[in-house]
Amino acid sequence: MQTLDRRNFLKAVSGAAAASVLTVPQSFAATAKARVVVVGGGFGGASAARYLRLLDPGIDVTLIERGTRYTSCPLSNEVISGERDIRTLQAGYNGLARRGVKVVHAEVTQVDPVNKTVATADGQSFPYDALVMAPGVDLDYSAIGGLTEELAETRLPHAWKAGPQTLLLKKQLEAMPDGGRFIISVPKAPFRCPPGPYERAAQVAMYCRHHGKKKAKILILDSNDSFSKRPLFEEAWKALYGYGQGGMIEWVSGATGGIVEQVDATAMTCQTTFDDHKGDIINIIPPHRAGKIARDLGLATLKGTWCEVRPESMESTAHKDIYVIGDSCVGGELATGNGFPKSAHMANSQAKVVAAALVARLNGLPPPVPIYTNTCYSVVGHDWGFSVVHLFRVENNKWVYVAKGSGISPVTFGTKEKPLPVPRSYRKMEVAYADGWLRNLLADSFA
Repeated sequence: MQTLDRRNFLKAVSGAAAASVLTVPQSFAATAKARVVVVGGGFGGASAARYLRLLDPGIDVTLIERGTRYTSCPLSNEVISGERDIRTLQAGYNGLARRGVKVVHAEVTQVDPVNKTVATADGQSFPYDALVMAPGVDLDYSAIGGLTEELAETRLPHAWKAGPQTLLLKKQLEAMPDGGRFIISVPKAPFRCPPGPYERAAQVAMYCRHHGKKKAKILILDSNDSFSKRPLFEEAWKALYGYGQGGMIEWVSGATGGIVEQVDATAMTCQTTFDDHKGDIINIIPPHRAGKIARDLGLATLKGTWCEVRPESMESTAHKDIYVIGDSCVGGELATGNGFPKSAHMANSQAKVVAAALVARLNGLPPPVPIYTNTCYSVVGHDWGFSVVHLFRVENNKWVYVAKGSGISPVTFGTKEKPLPVPRSYRKMEVAYADGWLRNLLADSFA
């Protein structure tokens, strides 16, 4: 593969044939370096910082992130089941620093869009010409009666931000008795990692099958009436663990009583519209919304919850020169459950769109035409995985789903009249692909 350098990028976006016109315009080169500040060091923010430096080393890039190490949410359910060491999900920021990114570990407390500065809790101030916001999501604990952030840290872990809560939920599963009940409460879409709760149910069931807890029950209380990759999940649940009445896994839709309204951590019960459910482990995943710093800045223009952006560049519709990427933003028809999924791969893709748009803009060149991509793997057994791919292009200032090139793992082979089962070797290969996909995504974002 040809190395992606600044000259090749400029050639691609300008469409010029002569090398002489690919150089940085003298009017820009004679001025001070352009300054881009990136807030948030997850897949989106790290990728944006990395690709800005890759495409134009002349840009001054500062990444501000609280933590010194990042833990991937994708495939973190395998940590809960004991199939993966959490260290395989972690990345630091030394790779970005080696590429010339100024990495600052601090908490952003204020953004001034008029004077174009970012302030941190330790008193630092960072001026910018363009700001990339990748603050991730906050969890709305107040949406469920009886739930607090303190309970999530101690007794009712959501484990939806991978790290200490992931390990806590793992310990709870290990201590659960045979015949115990593991309850997963799924929030109303959109939320980070749409297939994640259903993959988690499978990983928990796999642990129980292989660790003397064959009488265990996994109850999914879902605020939604369907879910991502549903036919693939249900096929695997039936084949591997038993699904529905008498099976290890049971799913309750929002319309039939899956919406959790109240939780009692002392009695270990969940109250829905129709029933009370008692569990040995209650895994409440609260509703999501854009990160606080984005909401405080007024970027969350969709019902005060999600940040709307311009399709061609990911620039905020609320503030000029501020770009929002990752789980905080919405695209396509996501507000109604369709469109951009909130995933690590999509955040990485959005970051590349932003980097390309900014490099073109700062060099006085025409903006490139973006393509957005997403890939998501789900691992539901030792040798059973599947995936989905999404492509989006921009037409008339709108995101358009590209059916050709997008797709999902097949439920069956053959024809509609004569369907054939998918060989287990096919499912097993996707487990291996999932691991390779994650390692490549971490490298593409952090190395």
